[in-house]
Amino acid sequence: MKQVRSLITGAIFSVSAAAVALPATYVSADTPASMLVIATRIDDITTLDPAESFEFAGSDVSRNVYGKLVNFDPLDLSKGYQPDLAESWEVSEDGKTITFTMREGVTFHSGNPVTAEDAEFSLRRAVILGKTPSFILTQFGFSPENVEETIKADGNKLSITTDQKYATSFVLNCLTSTIGGIVDKKTVMANEADGDLGNAWLKTNTAGSGAYKVLRWNPSESVTMQSNPDFYLGEPAMKRVIIRHIQESATQRLLLEKGDIDVARNLNPEDVAGASKAPNIVIDSELRGRLMYTSFNQKHPMLSKPKVVEALKYLIDYEGMQNSFLNGQYTIHQAFLPRTYLGEIDDKPYNLDVEKAKALLKEAGVEDGFEIEAGVREAQERVEIAQSLQNTFAQAGIKLNLTIGTGKQILTKYRARELDMYIGAWGPDYPDPQTNAGTFAFNPDNGDEVKATGLLAYRNAWEPGEMNAMTEAAVIEGDTDKRREMYEEIQRLHQQTAPFAIMFQKIEQVGRKDSVKNLTLGSAITDVSYWPVTK
Repeated sequence: MKQVRSLITGAIFSVSAAAVALPATYVSADTPASMLVIATRIDDITTLDPAESFEFAGSDVSRNVYGKLVNFDPLDLSKGYQPDLAESWEVSEDGKTITFTMREGVTFHSGNPVTAEDAEFSLRRAVILGKTPSFILTQFGFSPENVEETIKADGNKLSITTDQKYATSFVLNCLTSTIGGIVDKKTVMANEADGDLGNAWLKTNTAGSGAYKVLRWNPSESVTMQSNPDFYLGEPAMKRVIIRHIQESATQRLLLEKGDIDVARNLNPEDVAGASKAPNIVIDSELRGRLMYTSFNQKHPMLSKPKVVEALKYLIDYEGMQNSFLNGQYTIHQAFLPRTYLGEIDDKPYNLDVEKAKALLKEAGVEDGFEIEAGVREAQERVEIAQSLQNTFAQAGIKLNLTIGTGKQILTKYRARELDMYIGAWGPDYPDPQTNAGTFAFNPDNGDEVKATGLLAYRNAWEPGEMNAMTEAAVIEGDTDKRREMYEEIQRLHQQTAPFAIMFQKIEQVGRKDSVKNLTLGSAITDVSYWPVTK
């Protein structure tokens, strides 16, 4: 019998007083013209604080709430990063200091003006708090001890000084990530408790300057956002955005066809086919940067054997999954850089080969098999992937037990290095190859006390060896062609030796009412934006 353990039954969530439950009837058929209602999965949101948020659904919320020094135009992503709260910037001759000039006349949702001091506070705060995504900034040499010297406001200008010269595009791309969100210093510090720089308050509240502010967040239920009438690019047409946590594809499709929602983001292939035949519904397909992968904890005595890891990569039915329950929604991809990124490779060295896997297990001295636990989030396609792995692993004598839970539950165990095996997804934090190289192939200190949970290599207790130095060299290389070649080399070595089996790249198929216009999912480089949407 297949072994499945659920963490969901009896789960208890703590919600702040500000997160008041929505009425059960807050959405009716034919949503109002000024309201956008989306069905998706948001059970991975653990916090709304941009210095801490590091999940897919949380990033979608943050992008619409917080302005950044630089950002992307959702209507033309091909332009790359653009001025946002900073109207311009200059780079010093030595390439280490970038000085931003702040845009005048922009205000936070509180009415307070957005200043260079707020930007200084936000970036310093992110470094000092040291939460999971802080490595995006600390990789430039910023630390709690030096931020007063390296991140400084002077009038309407903010300067940041890195520890060495990096490609300017790399630094600016990093500032487009969630952790680059600029918070309202006065509001945040008014809600500080015990020196936490407002972290506890910002977990369930927002203090941004973006197109929307969060009215309510009910974990694993809904997020309600209200438009900002003073948004510097103009008040959004959608005065309210409601994001409902709807786990099942069939339920999303039913709500879409009834008119209770405007957008369904998690339709499976069967429901995509069905919804596409319904009147007034359009299906959009867009290649995203999200990768579906599985990884193997190197603390496990069996999984730490290189031949075992190699065998497991041959026990995955890549084509079978792509052509059945993932049809149209994932494409086989076996390298850590998504397609469209500098340095991407299309090598696919692995396929389902049970006999080869058995031979490798015999070489490793474990031909009698073994038993491991895999953690997987309760999402239809992920559970189906896990069940496929359970079946193919069993063909080589490996018993795979599944622990299924909410995104928060499984991620907590994964980040604590408590899972033998993890089955899940990873999305880039910024549109530069370092975004994935710096987490899949970099882990300079593997000690338990380091808690470098932003690094996937760390979560799997893996020491990448020479790839650490290779990754450090690639990130400072100024020649684009040479840099591309360096990332290609790292990926091929990673494919051969890393305890990761990267399986698929996401193609997001979204069902929407044909009245919804200008909904952009962000392609492979960014998150969904609601402010351009009209109905």
